Amino acid sequence: MNIKRNIIFALEARKKNGVAITENVPIRMRVNYSGQRIEFTMPYRIDVAKWDAAKQRVKNGCTNKLKVSASEINAELTRSYTLIQDIFKEFELQELMPTTEQLKDVYTSRTKVEDPKSEELIHQKTFWEIYDEFTEENGKLSNWTKATFEKFAAQRNHLQGFNPNISFDDFTEEGLNDYMDFLGNKLEMRNSTVLKQIGFLKWFLRWSMKKGFHQNAAYETFKPKLKKPDKPIIFLTRKEQEQLRDYQIPDSKQYLERVRDVFAFCCFTGLRYSDVYNLRRSDIKDDHIEITTIKTTDHLKIELNKHSRSILDKYKDVPFKDDKVLPVISNQKMNDYLKELGELAEINEPVRETYYKGNERIDEVTPKYALLSTHAGRKTFICNALALGIPAPVVMKWTGHSDYKAMKPYIDIADDIRANAMNKFNQL
Repeated sequence: MNIKRNIIFALEARKKNGVAITENVPIRMRVNYSGQRIEFTMPYRIDVAKWDAAKQRVKNGCTNKLKVSASEINAELTRSYTLIQDIFKEFELQELMPTTEQLKDVYTSRTKVEDPKSEELIHQKTFWEIYDEFTEENGKLSNWTKATFEKFAAQRNHLQGFNPNISFDDFTEEGLNDYMDFLGNKLEMRNSTVLKQIGFLKWFLRWSMKKGFHQNAAYETFKPKLKKPDKPIIFLTRKEQEQLRDYQIPDSKQYLERVRDVFAFCCFTGLRYSDVYNLRRSDIKDDHIEITTIKTTDHLKIELNKHSRSILDKYKDVPFKDDKVLPVISNQKMNDYLKELGELAEINEPVRETYYKGNERIDEVTPKYALLSTHAGRKTFICNALALGIPAPVVMKWTGHSDYKAMKPYIDIADDIRANAMNKFNQL
């Protein structure tokens, strides 16, 4: 996930008796992202005449009223800029679009002055205690899901398996390479998984350094280059959707009917599993759905079509817990049942997946049913919507995508579908 943002430093516009104030004016950091805006007040003020608006910094050689030099003030602005960029990178790693409140909470927690009396306690904490503090604090600030907590618990286990007595001093360039080698060779992880683990570790090391737990910045320049091809996008073609819809589910497997209905609803609305699971009857309007997404807190309005409406009508008189709209089971069970349903319905198209372990290229061909998951419903919606000629900006309004770059792989697929459809004219 790539969060587009614009970070600007400017002097606060203040007036007194209708006249603009030009002396001792607060410096503000303005952050614009995803249609949202938030401002932070910097700890210094400066006269308007001493401010370079083009460079967004204090002019060289100047001081403020408290005789703080331009170099010191500008260094603080750079630190603030780097900090807010790091925080965005952490949210991107979680694939989470932060609210302004979440951004403010994390930024404030990183800039608050530590109690000098706690310095001795900082150095008494073990590496593992600090790691647990990291997960607890960031989990609360960023409202981590259970899955995110599990990812960092897994990383804790990996680090312990690598070196039970590890310390921050061990994370030199050589130490980081050794850990990467451990993940790839000992734990036999794919390159893509290794890179994710290194990203999680960098997040922890960045946080702990800012907290004053260590001064080892080797992780900042550690940028491993591992081969990582794009994963295939798993989606159902319109023909496969019809194949799944028309399959006669045996009497002994009627539990698959509700799974099929929920999955089809994802295919015709573009909703993620978490949002379908959370969908309430109050979210259903006359001709559309209105929700605030769980993952990114986007407010979406998604028009109903005859397919999504027919599924809602099927269950409109069936009571579910918490006034939910559909019979959604756990994500894990639904993924298992989807694979079973796909196999029965003969969704057998071979899918080739290429990945690397170190420099070894591995090609696997798997029937599509074995790769089905709830998220394939959202991907199916996007691919088929684009193939039908619906403009990408319209699809993005429905799905909540704010970055056109994220839509590029789907647009490429849609172009292929349209090209193949054009070949049918050759048969006339």
